[in-house]
Amino acid sequence: MPLKLTTYYRGIEIPELPGNNTFHSKELFQTYEATPGYTPLLIVASENEKPIAKLLAASRISRRCFPPSIIKQCEVYGTGEYLDDEIDKEAIFGEMLEHLTKEMQRHSFLIEFRNLENAMFGYKYFRQNNYFPVNWLRVRNSLHSTKSSEERFSPSRIRQIKKGLKNGAIIEEAHSVENVREFSKMLHHVYSSHIRKYFPNIEFFRHMDNRLIQKKQGKIFIIKHKDKIIGGSSCVYSGDNAYLWFSGGMRKSHALQNPGILAVWAALKDAHERGYQHLEFMDVGLPFKRHGYREFVLRFGGKQSSTRRWFRFRWSWLNNLLTRIYV
Repeated sequence: MPLKLTTYYRGIEIPELPGNNTFHSKELFQTYEATPGYTPLLIVASENEKPIAKLLAASRISRRCFPPSIIKQCEVYGTGEYLDDEIDKEAIFGEMLEHLTKEMQRHSFLIEFRNLENAMFGYKYFRQNNYFPVNWLRVRNSLHSTKSSEERFSPSRIRQIKKGLKNGAIIEEAHSVENVREFSKMLHHVYSSHIRKYFPNIEFFRHMDNRLIQKKQGKIFIIKHKDKIIGGSSCVYSGDNAYLWFSGGMRKSHALQNPGILAVWAALKDAHERGYQHLEFMDVGLPFKRHGYREFVLRFGGKQSSTRRWFRFRWSWLNNLLTRIYV
């Protein structure tokens, strides 16, 4: 039987599908769909009416340092989820990738595949569809040993955690609408001071609470001082791993409480206690450039490794130029 590809543009049309990869789930699709600024698309591959693979992508507004400064960017986390170990995963990915590229290049200036579990997966098909790779770095903490997560921290990081708690910081999970709203406003303020950091519409976290957190696919941790939220982190759980998607703290106005440090510690401690294998930090930057966030998270005892991201621009001349540079 030939492979059948079905494309979903509305969450209400998506049937219940098997799988445990949150980044290619109906719940994340619906979170994107309900958040202003996002346009999601889900491709489901089937054989004999049985779903065997899924690929979720979402386009959003992105601001860049080069012209055009405001573009529509499509992002994909990983290379899809495959529901049958007997299938040719790379060949099926090639079919989905070709279809996704045709769909998204009509209204997205840039398509980006990030957070690849296997940097070599799909290489042939990315190149066939005129994508070019850029070397990237990943940082993740191993949590599967009997050691506590704190045993891998630097001594200075341990002192900062103790200092923050001693000075009145309290760690909680966000459960109320008010807490989620205050958390998102705080984090938006923190991210707005970093030009190169993308932050979604604050409605994203409310819908994340409604869909992902309610199904135990995510958590929001908040750091409070005198009943005010001064820091926090947002985690997504997929399979055996945890992913720290957004985190930050008001380090200038609340330096004694170290809210940004406590926000990361809360996520690591919780993931370890719940038995996840790793916690991965979602965006730690290019390997040939100093990156403040990467230096920050490495002090929590994680290890960095090389990976890559794949890019494709709509403008052929720009895509061809960058392909000559990077391939």
